[in-house]
Amino acid sequence: MQLAFSAAEIAAIVQPRDTRGSTSATIRGLSALKTAQAGDLTFLGNNKYKAEVPTTAASIVLLPADYAGEPPPGQLYLLVENPSVALARVCSRLEQTLWPRPAPGVHPSAVVAADARVAATATIGPLCVVESGAVIGERSHLEAQVFVGRNARLGDDCWIMPGGCIATECILQDRVRLQPGVVIGSDGFGYEFANGRHEKVPQVGHVVVGNDVEIGANSTLDRARFSRTVIGEGTKIDNLVQIAHNVVVGRHCLICSQVGISGSSTLEDFVVLGGQVGLAGHLTVGRGSKLDGQSGVNSDLPAGSFMKGTPCLPYQLEQRINVLRQRLPALFHRVDALEAEIARLK
Repeated sequence: MQLAFSAAEIAAIVQPRDTRGSTSATIRGLSALKTAQAGDLTFLGNNKYKAEVPTTAASIVLLPADYAGEPPPGQLYLLVENPSVALARVCSRLEQTLWPRPAPGVHPSAVVAADARVAATATIGPLCVVESGAVIGERSHLEAQVFVGRNARLGDDCWIMPGGCIATECILQDRVRLQPGVVIGSDGFGYEFANGRHEKVPQVGHVVVGNDVEIGANSTLDRARFSRTVIGEGTKIDNLVQIAHNVVVGRHCLICSQVGISGSSTLEDFVVLGGQVGLAGHLTVGRGSKLDGQSGVNSDLPAGSFMKGTPCLPYQLEQRINVLRQRLPALFHRVDALEAEIARLK
């Protein structure tokens, strides 16, 4: 990673509420508070590490607006609303220099159907396939070996990383980002047992992915049995997530790694699912609900639920049960002793 930002350039990006101290150093690296050296930018994103701020050697430190300390000579504090967001904005600027999009055009090794519509500002990378009737929007960028099926549509400013698949009839709206290996529109898992065998149920719907959605590596979204599977605007999906046919995910949800959502379930807006959460089919998780990692959901949850465990229970109740569970061996030992004493008294 190579970077070179002046203090003034960093301040222009993060727009601090206030500053303390000064530095003439050129910022050439990003580092944690504890390991930072002169020339590094660091941040306090978690109060757990607050004690490390006075001893950090970083040249610039991004700090919460209410931080009370003063920097030593040669160090600059930038006081911001949210240091983690401020660092993300610096990284966004850095990302543009590390991975600039190539000039628009179609790579000679790509295969693009004659009747596909590719915007003049779009980029089609090596070994991509764009099938008949597909549409690629303005400034969208397909890296190597991306497949876009018949009549699939990508909006403007999409970024599809290597090995992505957008299958037949599926739709990505604007500013969708797919990490390597994402599959949009694989068949839903549908079979009926008839005459002693599993008979495949055709999956003839499609998938619609809303504006500003990001999907992590090797995640899969199944096409609907009929109608559509939907991912709402602004939702962020981690790596290795499976979303089944006819699922509807609302706006601005967060879905962490290894989540599995069974068919025809609905997440309302602003739902957060921790890692390895599993949802049964045909249920609804209400707006703003949060599910702790490895929770198992087999019934509808009202808006604002905060749940944990399998089957999931209200978070605080499950925490209490976990504490009591650790006492079960001693409890059984006491019961055995009481039974023995009762038998002796008899």
